[in-house]
Amino acid sequence: MTGSATYALLAVPFLGVAALVAVAAGAVAARRRGAGGRRVGIVSAVVAGAVLLVMTGVFNNVIVGLGIVAYDPALVSGARIGLFPVEDLAYSVGAALLLPSCWVLLERPVRSERPGQPTHRPEETP
Repeated sequence: MTGSATYALLAVPFLGVAALVAVAAGAVAARRRGAGGRRVGIVSAVVAGAVLLVMTGVFNNVIVGLGIVAYDPALVSGARIGLFPVEDLAYSVGAALLLPSCWVLLERPVRSERPGQPTHRPEETP
């Protein structure tokens, strides 16, 4: 490590909160889904997060390479992916955790998931 890693230290509390929200969302999703639920949401979130990280890496290298953005060497850990410091991925990791987690937590349960409601749809009459 070449610097004091101030950027990394700044990201730690935010990533911690994102991780806590993700754990809470996982618990809510498991409760809603039950033991035999599908894992499509998790797979979708992982794929979207991976794409986000790859695209972040590509564009961070471009903007650092063009000189649009520069990082103070005294404030980064020294570990780099191409031209940008690894700490810069913290924002993408936080977004990849928080967005699907907030989606789960803010989603209104469907009628069959609400307590006290029938799990079948009443027949429609003409």
